[in-house]
Amino acid sequence: MTPSRTEMENRTVVSEFILLGIPNTEGHDTTLFIGFLAFYLCTLLGNLLILSAILADSRLHTPMYFFLCNLSVVDLGLASITTPKFLVSLWAKSRTISLGGCMSQVFFYHFLGSTECLLYTVMAFDRYVAICHPLRYLVIMNWRVCAILAAGTWITSSFHATILTSLTFTLPYCGSNVVDYFFCDILAMVKLACADTYVIETVTFTNTGLVPMSCFFLILLSYVRIVYSILKMNSAEGRRKAASTCTSHLMVVLLFFGPCALVYTQPQLSKGLVTSVQISADVVTPMLNPVIYTLRNKEVKGALRKLRGGQTTAR
Repeated sequence: MTPSRTEMENRTVVSEFILLGIPNTEGHDTTLFIGFLAFYLCTLLGNLLILSAILADSRLHTPMYFFLCNLSVVDLGLASITTPKFLVSLWAKSRTISLGGCMSQVFFYHFLGSTECLLYTVMAFDRYVAICHPLRYLVIMNWRVCAILAAGTWITSSFHATILTSLTFTLPYCGSNVVDYFFCDILAMVKLACADTYVIETVTFTNTGLVPMSCFFLILLSYVRIVYSILKMNSAEGRRKAASTCTSHLMVVLLFFGPCALVYTQPQLSKGLVTSVQISADVVTPMLNPVIYTLRNKEVKGALRKLRGGQTTAR
């Protein structure tokens, strides 16, 4: 039944929200603050070091590291969407967030999350060309193509986030303003809307569930062809180097797509499990990405040594 005009006028329009935070953590604010702050600082340090090392070393000015730079920028942004606000809430004992702040969290979370998803797909294509068509690699993956692919991921993701944010906040929020989560996400927000949410729930499932899964299957198909090409290589050193590079990429892909699949395609999961998975994706993964790429990549480790002045002169 449609509410009457008088009922609509009597409702209070929500201008701010209250974030309940992480469930079952009452009395552990200090521990949470120290833990989240440590993860956040490590994320900033790790990704900034990767960016600095790649930009400073001309030997790393290649398509693979160009996309890795884009990934580091995305990880810096993802880590900064929810963690600083959560830290402020823990420190100041205030869990309120303005309507504008909530909209910003939804937009940038899905903007950068979509960008990361598409970047992983582009990086898989880059590895496919490098290993399966090495003689044509520099022709296919020239700088114009790389720029178009990178720009395409950012532009496409901006449209994706704009659509989701617009659909979410054109809903009327005129009842409870308590968000049962530690940041403003669509699935938590639509529960507070006093209107039919079928459209936004369907679009969210499609955009944040089916589309990432399609990208994941494209990545898997690329790696089936990559593995086949690696097995055909005559050089043991070539196989080792190709496998090392691809393993790093596959590890970060699984760290990203695993939580995405659980959170957005399995709505029946318990709140505690969803929150744990989300924290892993938003706080831990952006910190681990530079570690994974550094530990398994001699070129990046060499660039980091050079950056801190640790490179020795050849004798």
